[in-house]
Amino acid sequence: MGLHKIERSRHYESPLARWLPPVVVLLLAGLLLLGGETASGWMRFERVGIRSGEVWRLLSGHFVHLGWPHFALNAAGLILVWYLVGAVYDVRKWILISLVSVLTMDVGLWFFSPGLDWYVGLSGLLHGLLAAGLVAMLEKPDTEAIALAVLLAGKLAWEQFYGPLPGSEATAGGAVVVDSHLFGALGGVLAAVGLRIRVWLNRPI
Repeated sequence: MGLHKIERSRHYESPLARWLPPVVVLLLAGLLLLGGETASGWMRFERVGIRSGEVWRLLSGHFVHLGWPHFALNAAGLILVWYLVGAVYDVRKWILISLVSVLTMDVGLWFFSPGLDWYVGLSGLLHGLLAAGLVAMLEKPDTEAIALAVLLAGKLAWEQFYGPLPGSEATAGGAVVVDSHLFGALGGVLAAVGLRIRVWLNRPI
């Protein structure tokens, strides 16, 4: 599993090209964090601001953080997720998966979490990336892929029934919005299934 099993991918890219997307994401998030509370205030997913027309928050809110501990936690998560599933799709497909995951989170948080005033962080997107990668890997499953899928499903179920994992809020430095994880994962699954259907429709009869 991971980038060392490049045969899982239907294409080949150099390690440098393969790791460019997460590096760009982390650089962007790090720069926004340097902007402090001012940048966070202008960029976070904020219901009042979005209602007033600040639609950029629907995207930018997923790249700002509560502080350096929150950023470090998400950075470690992104590196791990990319190591596990980063070779499954090419960069263009990952961009599409990311956009669908973010859109699904925005719709989910807006309509199904009406009490949520604001949100920041990459964690929902990370769940979307991992879920999308696992959907592809489960086409020809191995023990590791099945175990990861079970762990992800178990984590999401735990969070919905019992709330954040023990210690996660203390590590992040603030409240953990578990609904973002669920909606992000749902978006990743939808994007991965959509890509698979597109491949199936393009196959010659």
